[in-house]
Amino acid sequence: MNKAKLVENMAKMTKLPKSTCKECLEAFVTAVGNSLKTGKSVVLTGFGTFSVMKRKSRKGINPVTKKAMTIPAKKVPKFKAGKALKAMVK
Repeated sequence: MNKAKLVENMAKMTKLPKSTCKECLEAFVTAVGNSLKTGKSVVLTGFGTFSVMKRKSRKGINPVTKKAMTIPAKKVPKFKAGKALKAMVK
């Protein structure tokens, strides 16, 4: 499901206009992104937890030149599904 289909689904379920649902979805994504940017996790009980994970630097191989290289450390977003979401999917 892409963003447009999700907005359409939300509009059907809530009986709100698509434009309102789109604004709400974009506000949610922005709020989660801003929270993660500051290093704070977002916990939605029953749904899941959005957090930031730190990856250590590691050795890799450049696929073009086949030379060894170091991949730098970085932060990446992580999502862990909650109990209710897991039960829904099961």
